[in-house]
Amino acid sequence: MFMMHSHLLLPSLLLLPLVYGQNAPSSSKRGLVYVPNAKHMTDDSIWISDASDLTWYYNYESKPSPAFANSKLQFVPMLWGGSTTFLADVTSQIKNGANITHVLAMNEPDGGGNTGGSAIPAETAAETWQREIEPLKKLGVKLGAPSVTGAPSGKVWLQNFFNACKGNCSADFIPIHWYGNFEGLASHVGEVRAAYQNLTMWVTEYANNNVNLKESQVFYNQSSQFFDRIDYITHYSYFGSFRSSVSNVGPNAAMLTENGKLTDLGSWYLGGAATGNVPHGAAGRNAIFTGSTIIIILASIWGLV
Repeated sequence: MFMMHSHLLLPSLLLLPLVYGQNAPSSSKRGLVYVPNAKHMTDDSIWISDASDLTWYYNYESKPSPAFANSKLQFVPMLWGGSTTFLADVTSQIKNGANITHVLAMNEPDGGGNTGGSAIPAETAAETWQREIEPLKKLGVKLGAPSVTGAPSGKVWLQNFFNACKGNCSADFIPIHWYGNFEGLASHVGEVRAAYQNLTMWVTEYANNNVNLKESQVFYNQSSQFFDRIDYITHYSYFGSFRSSVSNVGPNAAMLTENGKLTDLGSWYLGGAATGNVPHGAAGRNAIFTGSTIIIILASIWGLV
């Protein structure tokens, strides 16, 4: 995770309302990054209830989560690391009738394993892409570039990746990750857009980590409206679909309380009204991992990997 405190201000966006007295605006761009919770199975149903307006999800894997098998959420497979079966997995799903229109690739390859990254050299990633992802283009699938961190190392890694591809990696969109304040997020979006003007953008992990509740809510309201106003951002997924007691990005960033109830932020994300449920945390240490690490750690604890 890389946090940048930019002094770039967007006055028109900073004046947006900070709370909702009624149901929050819905958005077809909004999705879910989530690994179903074997310890708290009732949490799974929250994200696919009739009240939820989410449209898609990913789980860092090539195969869908059984808990969401009959849901309205469209699954987006991810090649997390250096898989040799990704192409076969996705092709099989398509042949069996799955509506797979997009895929994601290489989760934070510029990050080390101790921070949740897949830690893949750009040259190796380029080879893997051409073998496991590029052939899906012929099936009409839109291809996501590797999902690097928001640190300067991510920018360098992605440049090295495309150089190593030598024109043979035809990405359709750029996924980005961000942990930090809204000004930094807006600045990062602008920098990525300037570098890849011909590609659309997905924000597949983002949160303002380790801040107080008001700051977390302000960040969410500003960022969601920011994403919905920008036409080249077509999808976004907030990182917080877990209980506050296990959140490694701070309890106030979580969309569920320690008892599995939707927080104000969680309800807004699903298109609902404020709940008044206040999150409390047990994990009080600094967020030293990338967002995806908490998912991976929890999956291991619950016996999912």
